[in-house]
Amino acid sequence: MKLQVHSIHFDADRKLINFIQKKLDKLDTFYDRLVDGEVFLRLNNEGTENKTVEIKLRVPGNMLFATEKAKSFEAATGLATDALRMQLDKFKTRVRNNRLS
Repeated sequence: MKLQVHSIHFDADRKLINFIQKKLDKLDTFYDRLVDGEVFLRLNNEGTENKTVEIKLRVPGNMLFATEKAKSFEAATGLATDALRMQLDKFKTRVRNNRLS
């Protein structure tokens, strides 16, 4: 899947970008028609959970979105991909039901 990663007010290292790419590539196993994705990484100044990850996924005819905060970008990415996996399951069910009716 084609993925764009934007790090806001800092430079993300290649290791983090590769980690995010691998996590999002696993979503292809749940729904193989993913078009592309966009990831925004932000550092916040408040609290211990100061890393925010926002992920937009385009699927045919729709856009899925998840945002999560955690102590690390890796943890936030894991939480956001779990949320997107659940959204993909619901979307896939909706598409399947529309085809059958």
